[in-house]
Amino acid sequence: MSTRFVPDQRVRIADRNAPGHVRTPVYVRGKEGRIERVLPRFLNPEREAYGVNEGGEVRLYRVRIEQSALWPDYDGPADDVLELEIYEHWLEQVDDRSGTEGR
Repeated sequence: MSTRFVPDQRVRIADRNAPGHVRTPVYVRGKEGRIERVLPRFLNPEREAYGVNEGGEVRLYRVRIEQSALWPDYDGPADDVLELEIYEHWLEQVDDRSGTEGR
């Protein structure tokens, strides 16, 4: 089955106000990183939490973000990263050439 994103592809985590049960931490919204790996599809937990899931599944990705991109005053090693799993509907494509969204 094809995937929307591939390993090492640059992505941005959507910066949206989503009240209720979501699995995307506020502190990573709007941040850019790279796909570390593609994971299986799972029931959408945001719909499942409210009992409205009709069996729809969404792809999960592990995303790698540099710590310095998350915390402007981060003074740890430059190669420190955070890896977290983000569902596909929270990810936006980034054009590596311009640094802008490429959709």
